[in-house]
Amino acid sequence: MSKILVIDDESWLREMIRLALEQQGFEVIEAMDSGEGITQAREQMPDLILCDVNMDKAGAGYTTLAKLRENPTTAAIPFILMTGLADAAGMRHGMDLGADDYLPKPFKVDELYATVHARLRKVETVRQEAEKKLTLLRSQISLMLPHEMRTPLNGIISNAEMLAESAATLDPTTISEMSHEICLSGQRLERLIENFLIYAQIEIVASDPEGIKGLRSASTNKSADLARTAAMGQAEKAGRLDDLVLELAETPLPMAEDYFTKIVVELVQNALKFSDSGLSVRVRLKSTAEGVEFSVQDDGRGFSAEQISRVGAYMQFERRMQDEQGFGLGLAISKKLVELHGGELLIASEPGIGSTVSVKLPAAKAA
Repeated sequence: MSKILVIDDESWLREMIRLALEQQGFEVIEAMDSGEGITQAREQMPDLILCDVNMDKAGAGYTTLAKLRENPTTAAIPFILMTGLADAAGMRHGMDLGADDYLPKPFKVDELYATVHARLRKVETVRQEAEKKLTLLRSQISLMLPHEMRTPLNGIISNAEMLAESAATLDPTTISEMSHEICLSGQRLERLIENFLIYAQIEIVASDPEGIKGLRSASTNKSADLARTAAMGQAEKAGRLDDLVLELAETPLPMAEDYFTKIVVELVQNALKFSDSGLSVRVRLKSTAEGVEFSVQDDGRGFSAEQISRVGAYMQFERRMQDEQGFGLGLAISKKLVELHGGELLIASEPGIGSTVSVKLPAAKAA
């Protein structure tokens, strides 16, 4: 049974709404002003709020809405404003504050039912979609995480066992090499776990409209510096600084610094991984008429159209043929991050020729 909070200073209207909704099987809570409504919302956590715009003072409904949207525990509760003055400016203001719908006064009982049921159906649809995504995520993690962890763990365990059992008979060079292999395997495992956690976090944010809104409110003005530092860091690790070509124009980005850095790291790392030493990896950042474009181009082995179409979490290209960590999860994280920020990630590739991964983002909003 859904719980609905009705906030209105007119007792007769609250009673009419309560009786009507109770006939539909809803549990109804009443509040006579903004302060009581906010308290009831935080204590009762209703499934839906109906709130008058003008109560003890003009615009009190907007204040109620703004305060509830500021609190993480009540921010996602569907909120319907009731008003006898449903002018365009007022409706726009309410929507900007996060209202989900308007119910113009006076309204008939059938209009009340239609508005309430429509909003609750939408909430249920969003909830079911989020559950589907989380179920898929749990399934993917349970199937793939043990397999993906096994490879670096085998390197750590086998080398550690040999050192523990035969350290006295091994020469310093061999011990150094085995210790280095343990370190590399540990770093690989750390990155794998980090990527799984990031992907899980992104999937959760993707199911929350407020979370998406929060992501898109972030920006950075140091995009070229971030891209340069991240790209050079990956090239240095691969011993290929001389192969890196940077063409970076400083341009504002509609994305938090850590997320943009993550995208640069993943795309540059893939380009280095799937191309041979001595071949250029070109990293570009520029402003466009539509917004911002970031791209990474390599002259490596490339991928087929079928492989590209299967880009997704935990997808690895030619794992049996290539003895290296997969291409899929880092690219899936990048693609998801770009899409959550209102952009798109495109892959142009041809086997044996190379690949270009382009990220297109809308222009950053003016401060």
